[in-house]
Amino acid sequence: MLMWLSEQLLALDSGFAVFQYLTLRGILAACTALAISMVVGPLVIERLNELQIGQTIRAEGPESHLQKAGTPTMGGALILVTVLGSTLLWADLSSRYVWVAVFTTVAFGAIGWVDDYRKVVRRDTRGLPARWKYLWQSVFAFGVTLYLFNSAILFEETTLYVPFFKDVALNMGWWFVPFSYLVVVGSSNAVNLTDGLDGLAIMPTVMVATGLGVIAYLAGHVEFAEYLNIAYLPGAGELMVFCGAIAGAGLGFLWFNTYPAMIFMGDVGALALGAALGIVAVMTRHEIVLFIMGGIFVLETVSVIIQVGSFKLTGKRVFRMAPIHHHFELKGWPEPRVIVRFWIITVMLVLFGLATLKLR
Repeated sequence: MLMWLSEQLLALDSGFAVFQYLTLRGILAACTALAISMVVGPLVIERLNELQIGQTIRAEGPESHLQKAGTPTMGGALILVTVLGSTLLWADLSSRYVWVAVFTTVAFGAIGWVDDYRKVVRRDTRGLPARWKYLWQSVFAFGVTLYLFNSAILFEETTLYVPFFKDVALNMGWWFVPFSYLVVVGSSNAVNLTDGLDGLAIMPTVMVATGLGVIAYLAGHVEFAEYLNIAYLPGAGELMVFCGAIAGAGLGFLWFNTYPAMIFMGDVGALALGAALGIVAVMTRHEIVLFIMGGIFVLETVSVIIQVGSFKLTGKRVFRMAPIHHHFELKGWPEPRVIVRFWIITVMLVLFGLATLKLR
């Protein structure tokens, strides 16, 4: 919106051309999202407290979590509004990449909102039944991946690129759709599983979004893409603005979500942000790099799979509790220690993921 406005104002003063620069708009999107979150956050928390929309804590979880009962949840709605508002202000709205990212985020956020609403408003501890949640995730994920496949113009848009190998590029054909579907749905649920401690999920999301924003910028710049030997995707650079908005909104939310949390994001935020990361990775053709940078999300998901599989097959548990962050809590680690150590690991993984752009 503001990019279009700056184009109209160029006739009055050439200085408005500065708002055409992608890097500046990415930074401004992050700053705008952060500012909105800081201003609106206290109002949202106050309103949620008035409505008594509080988190229900599982009795079988760590005892230290019982004191969190009643903390306002569904704060992810604040993140979504902030991300979308900042993106619409600073992104080039003629870009199909931007609209695919926005649609995916809103669609998965809607699924999470229904789940949260049933849990905290209707007091239905089951929330949205798993089969319905998975069904709607599948509908939206298949929808956006089919659109990306059918609208692809360049060979690179449906090619799988493998890090560390300069000449390994696999033409996926129709396999692009189910593969991309798994990336989006898997990423969405992985972030949701990680969202179990104060600030544990949002900070890695900020870091991974920042890394993906850098990748989007490079993939949309012909000279950088050629130099790094990555796919050149005209227009993909606009996703840097979207990722900047996620990073800014995430930091703003962390101000209130840091230990001890004043608000939780709930499924409305976790499912949406996970799907957003997944779809950006798909559109920039760096799905494998997403698995590297989001290693904490992968670890949390794998720990649940191992725990459930082991219990069903042998009747024994591998971890004291899954997801794995609860395992470390039950081993005696204070919650802040688990959180910060997982953040540190994510910093290292994001840097390693970015390093793969050159290590080919």
